[in-house]
Amino acid sequence: MNLKVIIGILIPLLGTTLGAGVVFFMKEEMSSQLRKILTGFAAGVMVSASFWSLLRPAVEESSGYGKLSFLPAAIGFLLGIGFLLLLDVITPHVHMNDQNEGPQRRGMSHNTKLFLAVTIHNIPEGMAAGVVFAGWLSGKASISITSALALSIGIAIQNFPEGGVVSAPLLAKGMSKGKTFLYGFLSGVVEPIAAIITIVATALVVPVLPYLLAFAAGAMIYVVVEELIPEMSQGQHSNSGTISFSLGFVIMMILDIALG
Repeated sequence: MNLKVIIGILIPLLGTTLGAGVVFFMKEEMSSQLRKILTGFAAGVMVSASFWSLLRPAVEESSGYGKLSFLPAAIGFLLGIGFLLLLDVITPHVHMNDQNEGPQRRGMSHNTKLFLAVTIHNIPEGMAAGVVFAGWLSGKASISITSALALSIGIAIQNFPEGGVVSAPLLAKGMSKGKTFLYGFLSGVVEPIAAIITIVATALVVPVLPYLLAFAAGAMIYVVVEELIPEMSQGQHSNSGTISFSLGFVIMMILDIALG
């Protein structure tokens, strides 16, 4: 595999790892205000990446359809939403607010369910990185190596606070800092795995690239709507989540346009 691609799909994992490492410097549970800020920022980056790095190239790649150029993006987007919805339904997990979701199995610990929730939500980010690099490898003019790297960097930026947000509840539940860091790191390992699978799938069937771009966008938007926005809106009303969302969106937009 191309060295640039290997580096690119590992960059998001680096962000998650560094974020998980924050637990070594934490003395107490993360405040709700800080959680809102970090979650809002991550949501902003993901929404921006979904549009600028995924949906826009999907439509551009489908320009040959004429007035129906929206079709692959629309179909792929809805399939991405459906895929994450299916994973949410069939996988036992717990949300950050301790609400159990999916089939509940005896003997499965709260920490394991929380880990599964984070792992599920990291899959779309890995797919997103994988599909843009697959697009670059296939020679598509709408996707450059710099735009692919911009997406990876953007995902890594939002993975940093996300890694901290994920690890903090585990630490608060009494898990050791070392084990908490390991769980945070392992939750991010799914990203390069999902990226590699997506690259292989795209290489086998190049015409599905627009659908996969939009599929990754739909999966990411599902995570934002299902998990991140409710998380940043919990408790007493404040504007911190909205402001950090806006900053995350703009930073990702700048990265994509400036490096694309």
